[in-house]
Amino acid sequence: MFGSLLTAMVTVFHDDGSVDLEATGHLAEQLVDDGCDGLVVCGTTGEYSTMTDQENLSVFRAVKDAVGGRVPLLAGTGSNDTEHSRFLCLEAQKIGMDGLLIVTPYYNKPSQAGVEAHFRSLADSVDTPVMVYDIPGRSGIPIEPETMISLASHPNIVAVKDAKADFMAAARVMAETDLLFYSGDDGLTLPWIALGASGLVGVTTHIDTPRYRQLVDASLAGDLETAQRLNEELLPLVRATMTRIPGAVAAKTILHWQGRLPNNTVRLPHVTPTQAELEQIRSDLSTSVIADTLTT
Repeated sequence: MFGSLLTAMVTVFHDDGSVDLEATGHLAEQLVDDGCDGLVVCGTTGEYSTMTDQENLSVFRAVKDAVGGRVPLLAGTGSNDTEHSRFLCLEAQKIGMDGLLIVTPYYNKPSQAGVEAHFRSLADSVDTPVMVYDIPGRSGIPIEPETMISLASHPNIVAVKDAKADFMAAARVMAETDLLFYSGDDGLTLPWIALGASGLVGVTTHIDTPRYRQLVDASLAGDLETAQRLNEELLPLVRATMTRIPGAVAAKTILHWQGRLPNNTVRLPHVTPTQAELEQIRSDLSTSVIADTLTT
């Protein structure tokens, strides 16, 4: 439904911090050309929480104009305010996005009954299929297996982006539901697919999309030898992008070094990397498979 290799896109900004719709659309085209068969727009990596509603909607439109019809597009429409999220869901549906990525309500820390009511209320409001985003490291709470199994009965809730790496819980949900699972941890793509996941929603996928395409394809085909080799080759990229500083900051920096973004501008509370952080990223990438693509 949503593809098997999705990139959670960065949103490109001008040097002054305003949204660069042209460059964002161009990046979407590059990602699809290089092997992504789905994109997430204005998710966490897209810095949606620092953008106004109108800015988010403008990015939905820009990416749809660039690659709509070529691949499924999921709009990040989550919020800890159910009514705010409903507004974004309905607007994304009007624009014609193919799916909605909705994160667990963060900061509020509702009960599991509240979590379920939040997702059901939003799914009731739209016809567009929903991918639930389970990331307790950011939301503060997990979605428990019993809650996920109950949510699976809703016809519009069809998929999960899992970033909590609880393989036992996921295995149970997969066994008892028809939900499509996607790895939300770039470095765990191979074990997730081995467990039965449908693919990856990644950030490091910005940096070497073709190799991630090969990894996902080999994993889904059961070609373990090839998948293990590719996984090892990609590990330095995961370290550089996902373990030092926020993924959006690192990904923009590396893409800028590759000459694929005009800058590495981020919005507060993100800041660009310190000199020490830049050196760490360079060290991670120095012997990686993309070392020769970097201009700095």
